[in-house]
Amino acid sequence: MRIKISVLLVVGLISLANTAMATQKGLKFGSVAMDVPADMHRRLTPLTQYLSHIIGRPVTLKLSKNMPAAIHAISHQSVDLAYLTPVAYIRAHAGGQARLVVKTVTRGKPSFKLMIITRQDSPIKNIQGLVGKRFAFGDPAALLQRATVVGAGMPLEKFSRYKFLGHYDNIVRAVMRRDFDAGIVKDTMAYKWQSKGIRILYSSPDLPPYNITASRAIDDTTLEKLKQAFLSLDVTHASDRLIIKALDKKYDGFAPTSDQEYDVVRQLIKPFK
Repeated sequence: MRIKISVLLVVGLISLANTAMATQKGLKFGSVAMDVPADMHRRLTPLTQYLSHIIGRPVTLKLSKNMPAAIHAISHQSVDLAYLTPVAYIRAHAGGQARLVVKTVTRGKPSFKLMIITRQDSPIKNIQGLVGKRFAFGDPAALLQRATVVGAGMPLEKFSRYKFLGHYDNIVRAVMRRDFDAGIVKDTMAYKWQSKGIRILYSSPDLPPYNITASRAIDDTTLEKLKQAFLSLDVTHASDRLIIKALDKKYDGFAPTSDQEYDVVRQLIKPFK
C-alpha cells in the first residue's frame, strides 16, 4: 500500500510540475538564421529544450532573417534571449539595455583573435606593406573584421581592391591561390594553416566571442537561473556534450562575462558609427 501511495504521489508531483511550466509565460530565444532555418532549429533546439527543463518555463525559437533584425528583436523584447555576435550585443545593449548572460568557449578559450594572414613566401612584411594590395574579408555583415584591419593601421581605401568571400576557408584558399595578397581570419583558422604555407602578419587583441544576451524584460532572478543553467553544462558529460556541440562543434561550453569585456570591441568599431 505504501509503495502505491508513493508512486501516486510522485506521478502527482510530476503532473503538477508540468502543469505549472505550461501555465508560466514562455521565453522566446532569438538568433540569426546563419544556416538554413531548418539547420538553425536543429542546432538550437537541444539548448532550448534543456533551458525549458532547467528553468521550468517553455523556451521556443524565433529566428531573425539578418543581424539588424536580431538586434531589433532583443532590443524591443520581441525575444527574451538571443545568440549574438560581440558587435550585435553592443548594439542591443546601447539600443535596448540588453544584458549579457554568458559567452561561448571555443576549444578551451573564452575569447578569440582576428588575424591578418598572407602567404609564407609573400614579400609583405608588415601592415604598411598592404597598401595597394588585394585583400579578402569574410561576411560583409562582420563589421569587426573591417574594424580590426582599420585598427591595425590600414584604411580600407588604401587597398587596390577588397572583396567579401564568406567563409574563412574561402579566404585562406584565395590567399594560397594568390587571388588575394592577404586576408583576415579567426585565430583557429590561422593556426590550422600556419604550417601549410600561411604566415600571420598581424594579431588583434583578445576579443569576446559569441554570447547569449537577455532582453531588459528578463528579471534578475530569471537571469541568474539562466546563467547557472548555461554554466552548469559540462562538455565531459555525454548529455551536456550533445547540447553544446549541436550549437557548434568547436564549442566546449559557456563562461561568465561582463559588459566591460566588450570595451575593446567598442573602441575598434568607433570609426564605423
